[in-house]
Amino acid sequence: MQGRTPSSLKKAMPSERELVVMMASLMALNALAIDTMLPAFPDMTSAFGLSDANRVQYVISSYLLGMGLGSLFYGPLSDRFGRKTVMLPTVVCYSLFSLACAFAPSFEILLGLRVGQGLCGAAMGVLVAAVIRDRFEGDAMARRMSLIFMIFMIVPIIAPSLGAVILLIAPWRAIFDLFAFLGIGVAIWVWWRLPETLDPKNVIPIRTDRILAVWKKVTSNRVALAYVMASGMAIGALYGFLNAAEQLFGDAFGAREFFPIGFAIIAIGIACANFTNSRIVERYGARRVSHAAVLIFITMGLLQLIASWLFPASLALFIALLTINMAMIGFIGSNFSSIAMQPFGAMAGAASSFQNTVRTLLGAGIGTAIGQQFDGSVTPIAIGFCCCGMVSLLIVAWGERGRLFSRPGTAPKIPM
Repeated sequence: MQGRTPSSLKKAMPSERELVVMMASLMALNALAIDTMLPAFPDMTSAFGLSDANRVQYVISSYLLGMGLGSLFYGPLSDRFGRKTVMLPTVVCYSLFSLACAFAPSFEILLGLRVGQGLCGAAMGVLVAAVIRDRFEGDAMARRMSLIFMIFMIVPIIAPSLGAVILLIAPWRAIFDLFAFLGIGVAIWVWWRLPETLDPKNVIPIRTDRILAVWKKVTSNRVALAYVMASGMAIGALYGFLNAAEQLFGDAFGAREFFPIGFAIIAIGIACANFTNSRIVERYGARRVSHAAVLIFITMGLLQLIASWLFPASLALFIALLTINMAMIGFIGSNFSSIAMQPFGAMAGAASSFQNTVRTLLGAGIGTAIGQQFDGSVTPIAIGFCCCGMVSLLIVAWGERGRLFSRPGTAPKIPM
């Protein structure tokens, strides 16, 4: 195992398998907060008397906004106080905000609480990447991140069905109670089993000038910046689909009851892609795999657009094309993130924090714009996928100076 923590910590460290499952569980709290809500959209629209059905999409966008803003803080905090020290209180606060959401008296207050929930949930994405970067680097990190994403993807597969089951026996507000219960469970697991992974020699005091220096290093690294921006574009397409997913099945195809199953099929495609990536990335390299995935992503987006014109009522064709397209995000996400993080070992927390903020806010903004264009057809989503894929490819080509499909050696670490 290519550990990077001090020998005194390795003895207390859980097995690699448990560590991967634990980190996946932390990330799963974010997926739960998004995907489990989707079947409740019609009930929420009715409960709050929303005249425009697209407005309910802001329940997703507000959470993503909180995630993006919160990501700025947790990296520097964890670089100073440690990953575990920051992780535990944020998971507990995530649970408290979840309980508060269950009692929101108005749609506007619910959105505000969702931003708070997202601010806490942001810690999961930042700190998981930092913990794995503490112990692995390069393609080895990409492999572990793929395994985490693979396990994490079980949640999107079952989350809409879980939400639908809850709606059969309880009001939609009970979904937030579930978030709180699971959050406390994961917090107890982390407290009991996870030692601190931050190497004491990598502790960075919280100083504004040092934080700004890290941000400057991240933004001045052409390759890292390109992969962060390109990843944000790809994730924007994903968020666009998530925002409009329930409406696509219910309004565009008149198959609202099939939504949990259709969503699960699409999520299985992403899970399979992450599993495949974990098996091949160290052999072929993160760049080769992810660059090929972007090209396929663009091709599938174009086919979606053509299908939306020629076969607008074909749900089976829509699911088939979208499943392949979403699977490519499984190859793109973890590999782009690993490439972007590779030069920043001694500043993993702050670098991951800044990168997650840029990636999430960019993706959330694009996803909101795509979702709000929903007009009862698949066409706006297909156009969004095409544009996001093409722009992502152009940004990567800029970052790599036109040299796609390369496999350079380990990037030099950037000193603090």
